[in-house]
Amino acid sequence: MTKIDRRMSHKMKTLKHIFSNIEEIISGFCICLTVTIVIANVVLRYFFNTSLYWAEEVATMSFVWSVFVGASATYKHRMNIGIDFLIKKGNKKFREVVKFIVNIMLLVITSYIFYLSIIFTRLSAIKPTAVLGISSMYVNSALAVGFGLMTIHSVRFLYKDLREAMMTREGL
Repeated sequence: MTKIDRRMSHKMKTLKHIFSNIEEIISGFCICLTVTIVIANVVLRYFFNTSLYWAEEVATMSFVWSVFVGASATYKHRMNIGIDFLIKKGNKKFREVVKFIVNIMLLVITSYIFYLSIIFTRLSAIKPTAVLGISSMYVNSALAVGFGLMTIHSVRFLYKDLREAMMTREGL
């Protein structure tokens, strides 16, 4: 492998890492931005008796993005809250059926909320924010992005679980 090939391979691995963790990166950046803006505004108010007029609005926007994209990141890793009590009591067949039903329900729910969030975002395009006067669409699009990603993950989970169940039945 030449030096150029190694460099390209490293860049491809870096890009793959970034894209596979994009939700965590966006959410982490947004929460850091929120905390930084709030702390800066507190310091300005406390020590200099002044504040940034836009700080609360930008911090709120950033927080909204961190919440919805972060929710998708937790869902991607299946870190969402679940009730295992009943599932652990059943046999393997019962667990597979429950897992399938839950996957279908989550796909339907996330798809529907994704659809509603697109409508909501489109309707908010003409409404300006209170302080900056920019379109509320920039804030509300966090819902569409978050639930859109959750819908993609739901499809992926359903496909993966169905494939595993079929392979188990075939004895592969």
